[in-house]
Amino acid sequence: MNHNDNSSIQRRDYLKWMGAAGLAATGVSGHAQSAWPNKPIRWIIPFAPGGTSSIVARSIAAQLTKQMGVSFVIDNKGGGGGVPAMQELQRAPADGYTIIMSHIGLMAVNPLIYPDSGYDVNKDFVPVTLLSRVPSLFVVHKDVPATDMKSLIAYVRSRPGQLNYASAGNASAGHLAMEALKLATGMFITHIPYRGTGPALNDVLAGRIQLMSAGTPALLPHIKSGVLRCIATGTTERIAVLPDVPTVAELGYKDFETVQWYGIHARAGTPPEIINKLQQECAKAVRSPEVVAQNASESAIAGGGTPAEYGAYVAREQARWKEVVIKAQIRPG
Repeated sequence: MNHNDNSSIQRRDYLKWMGAAGLAATGVSGHAQSAWPNKPIRWIIPFAPGGTSSIVARSIAAQLTKQMGVSFVIDNKGGGGGVPAMQELQRAPADGYTIIMSHIGLMAVNPLIYPDSGYDVNKDFVPVTLLSRVPSLFVVHKDVPATDMKSLIAYVRSRPGQLNYASAGNASAGHLAMEALKLATGMFITHIPYRGTGPALNDVLAGRIQLMSAGTPALLPHIKSGVLRCIATGTTERIAVLPDVPTVAELGYKDFETVQWYGIHARAGTPPEIINKLQQECAKAVRSPEVVAQNASESAIAGGGTPAEYGAYVAREQARWKEVVIKAQIRPG
């Protein structure tokens, strides 16, 4: 079964559940808000299945489903830099039954490169909570004759524009991380965008594309198997799961930092009590033994903070990445 089949089955199940829930909820009006949630919650993931966002969402959704007694149904909607996914949330009622996995591309980059998207990320959507901060890794396929950053730079410089890197799509965390690395090192590598980390990773694993940057959940198994070689991490300090891999900053590129982050946003106008309840349940979910163990295995840092804290974090990231978007001339794909 391919990813698209998976996605359509998830969507079909969601519609079936929603139909049943709709019948059950007929006639419920005024007190529905206080009874939230009383039917399945649709969680839009703005990428194809198989990437870090889906991995993070699955583990949190399982906990939330267990805690809250309603299904959190993951709906992968890749492509278009995440703009179609955001437009879908914008069209949904502001009732807490449709949420989105928000990340660096959606919140910090798209406002700069998709000015005609029809929405304002800071006005039409509201932060719920930061879920996870995941280390960015820089990897090459095992056939690339580079074992460290110095030899990679030399190899790329001897073949300017001949090497390609894959990303989960325009304005994805991996796209931004690689462009930041290119700006820091002066390497000329061509960007090949995909509809998600899953499809991008497939071509890197097959050796059709030479490099990529993505988060630990998606890349670690392939680094451990030896198909991919990790050249550096984008974190400020070395990570526990790859203690021998240096950070980009320690290789002489001062203040270099790039991490992937994932959180939840809802439609503006969603009642504050729903936002607060979802944030509290997420804070509980990220402290569950299952999620704690998964985060430890990937050197990820759990979130769970308040909507205000997540809003402030997003604002800082918007300011920080604006410079990279302008300098790297990132455009819609």
